[in-house]
Amino acid sequence: MFERTISMEQTKIAVKKGEVIQNYPDDKPYPSSLILHFMKKRPYHVVVAFDEDSGNCIIITVYEPSPKLWENDYKTRK
Repeated sequence: MFERTISMEQTKIAVKKGEVIQNYPDDKPYPSSLILHFMKKRPYHVVVAFDEDSGNCIIITVYEPSPKLWENDYKTRK
């Protein structure tokens, strides 16, 4: 996230306000989700895992999705 110049604040906003576009309920050790959020017209994907026992949200990665790999809506893989 920091290597991609995406701040913690931007990431928190994306997790809170973004749209879950994919769920991975079988991920281990915790289920995870792929979240899409636009900030200043830039799309961001955030992969987060959820530890329901502790209530923690664990950021796995944050990146700007590539138009080469994603359709224009950034929700659908090519």
